[in-house]
Amino acid sequence: MKSFLVFLSIFFIILVTILIGPIGKASYFKQNAIAFLKNDILKDAAINLKKEPETITSFICSKSKGGIHDFYSEGDYWWPDDNNPGGPYVRKDGLSNPNNFTKHREVLIRFSKITGNLTSAYLITGNKKYAKAVIPHLRAWFICDTTKMNPDLQFAQAIHGRVQGRSIGIIDGIHLMEVAQSIIILHNDSLITPEDFSKIKLWFSKFTTWLTTSPFGLKEMKHPNNHSVWWNAQVASYARLTQNTQVIRLCTRNFKHLMNDQMSEIGSFPNELKRTKPYSYSLFVLDGMVMNCILLSQPDSSMWQYKIPAGQTIKKAIDFMAPFIENKERWKYPHDVAYWNLWPVDQSSLLFAAIHYHNDQYFKLWKTHYRTLKNKEIIRNQPIRNPIIWFDYLN
Repeated sequence: MKSFLVFLSIFFIILVTILIGPIGKASYFKQNAIAFLKNDILKDAAINLKKEPETITSFICSKSKGGIHDFYSEGDYWWPDDNNPGGPYVRKDGLSNPNNFTKHREVLIRFSKITGNLTSAYLITGNKKYAKAVIPHLRAWFICDTTKMNPDLQFAQAIHGRVQGRSIGIIDGIHLMEVAQSIIILHNDSLITPEDFSKIKLWFSKFTTWLTTSPFGLKEMKHPNNHSVWWNAQVASYARLTQNTQVIRLCTRNFKHLMNDQMSEIGSFPNELKRTKPYSYSLFVLDGMVMNCILLSQPDSSMWQYKIPAGQTIKKAIDFMAPFIENKERWKYPHDVAYWNLWPVDQSSLLFAAIHYHNDQYFKLWKTHYRTLKNKEIIRNQPIRNPIIWFDYLN
């Protein structure tokens, strides 16, 4: 009997270890990441607590054909034509024109940074003052009649003399993803009034409908590079907020096609490598792919484990880029035409992959390249700036 009880005890210990081991390992990486980020998060939160809401209605561009509530931006890589001054702009891929109108995107990034940071501070401390400070910003952007933004991106990435908006302008919306996730967290903790949440949810429902039914949205969904990847991540993020299971299923199907169409057998993304900034675009699309894995994975269907017909999973893409993040000098492809020296930064894909795969190397790489982002070009291509708010999707 005694030996039988010993056997049962050992069996139970082994069983518990098997069952909770992976969860414990994931928790280990999460707690280490929180400890690493905590001081910076709380330092920024102390500043963000004092910031007043500011929306696109504070910045009017005479070139926009939209109204005061319509988001407007100009394509980054479009410049005046030296051979035709005053005529339609011409494209210089990879080179951002500093004179183009980007104030709406900048104020949207400001909103995203404030919201994500204060929500992170709330999660770390449990102090509701951080959560409460988010609410005026949400009301200004989604509820208040005088300051709210219309739920579409019809006038984004316009080109002087050519078009008043483009499908690829939808990429400007990536900075709403952390806003949407923050709203989910605050709502689940009953920190947004039912009335406010109902109005915010309606805004995102309208935005999701526009993204999935408008000509611009349908075109961006099938774009052959990072644009479709980030369209998918955006829509999945908003579908989670609005609990739209039909759209989540749409995004899941589309993501599988995107993986198959865009990732090579070695884990690279050839359509990004063709660009004039192949290094930063490869990092950018990888972050987008990983966000899709986070947002679309279900208990019975993990996108982390999904294999395209050729046999690759998303880990192949992470392992392709990891050596080039560790040592950029190994990069055997052309250098980016701009901002080459500013990359890599703290890639969220590495941290999330470290948690999911329980991978120390990924975690060390993420920590090694962590730094406060200051350059506008880098910031606009780093929409996932507050990883803590996504941790509930990882185990």
